[in-house]
Amino acid sequence: MYVGIDVGTSVVKAAAFDGTGRELAVEARPVGLSLQGGCVEQDMEEVYGAVVGVLERLTSRVAEPVELAGLTGQGDGVWLVDAEGRPVRAAASWMDGRAHELVDQWLADGTFDTVFRRTGSAMFPGCPGPLLAWLDRHEPKTLDAARAAVYCKDMVFQRLTGAARAVTDVSDASMPFLDPRTRTYDNGVVELLGLTRRRGLLAPVSDPIATAETRGEGLPSGTRISNGPYDLPACALGAGVTAPGDGLLIVGTCLAALVATTDLDLTGEPAGLYISTDRAGHRLRAMPAMVGTAALDWMLSTTGVRHEQVDDLLASTPPGAHGVRVLPYFAPSGERAPFVEPRLRAELTGVCLESTPADLVRAVCEGIGYAARHCLEAAGLTGTLAVCGGGTRSPAWMRLLADVLGRPLGVVEGEVGARGAVLAAAERYGVALDTAVWTKPTSIVEPDAARAAYYAKGYAEHLTRLAEARDRARA
Repeated sequence: MYVGIDVGTSVVKAAAFDGTGRELAVEARPVGLSLQGGCVEQDMEEVYGAVVGVLERLTSRVAEPVELAGLTGQGDGVWLVDAEGRPVRAAASWMDGRAHELVDQWLADGTFDTVFRRTGSAMFPGCPGPLLAWLDRHEPKTLDAARAAVYCKDMVFQRLTGAARAVTDVSDASMPFLDPRTRTYDNGVVELLGLTRRRGLLAPVSDPIATAETRGEGLPSGTRISNGPYDLPACALGAGVTAPGDGLLIVGTCLAALVATTDLDLTGEPAGLYISTDRAGHRLRAMPAMVGTAALDWMLSTTGVRHEQVDDLLASTPPGAHGVRVLPYFAPSGERAPFVEPRLRAELTGVCLESTPADLVRAVCEGIGYAARHCLEAAGLTGTLAVCGGGTRSPAWMRLLADVLGRPLGVVEGEVGARGAVLAAAERYGVALDTAVWTKPTSIVEPDAARAAYYAKGYAEHLTRLAEARDRARA
């Protein structure tokens, strides 16, 4: 039995797989988010307790011994810990918006552009650079008390293994301090962000990913486990997206477009990031938009519609949603891909008394599809496209996405991030697994030619409305 652990933003999951990649069992536990005044935080003890809890339930259900485990989780944010990996304060989430004024300042004075040209990382308010700089200004004693500023999975790895110090990996370290050419921290970027005196808080980068044995919490003592990559590259591994030009769309809380590449192009509009992987010279060009299924969840909650009604509603209203249009930029910290606009907000237009909940739901799904197309184009998609995430549970939405994107979708169901974490662990430990079998798509969704042509025009209109919205956000 192989175990993958995925410490998500809203749900912690653990999945057990057999040697062929078949899911034997999955356990999940929700974790809370605290949202107030643009700050989005998480209780680290709750998160770690959820990890231990799902692992205990999983191993009690499946009798086979655990061969090895792989760990992944949400990226970005700031998780301040002491020497034992315990929290110094609540974790600041990747969704946090408190540092948006710093990002605005860096956009205006050229710091933002300089950082991108050096590291390939387009900063956003919820990434470690702005958050650490904000904490240094407003909570210096908190930083004084911390031993390390890590990422979610790093905290969990240290606690599960009892490691003497926190470490991270090249994927998490990619935003915003890692030089993708040397695969080490760029101290010049640290200085640019005013964090030289906090340099010691950056966890050492383990390259390749760190391994250790567990100490008996959640998993049996002595279980071999690896730390990383974080959830976006883990999903790429779990979906088999490794050949240059091939892409992955993750339709989850965050709408993430990833394209495998061996190139490093630091020209053009600064946006997204290059995620380094365990394979030297291999990267993922990532355009992780701030809001994916969270936008649909908000609309469903606002209209009183249940998730299980989505497919029927999408079938009951035509493409174009009777003129209702949505720019799906609902995050309080604005947008980060394929452009950075901290003050951009969602817009709902074309609504009248005849508009129905079905129109509103379809308009949100179409808007997310247009945002996905924008991200994939910016990331350089030229090959096949896989799709995974919670959104794949809606067949109607997958058909809509195929039409909006105008290309076939290889749908990969199940716990793709956990699967990728296991594959990364297996490679690190030298355990031979058939990756082609482990990553085979569940189904292929083909676009309808007529609807794809319709949505191609809709996409052009979306880009026009977006440009106007960006102008208003900057005014």
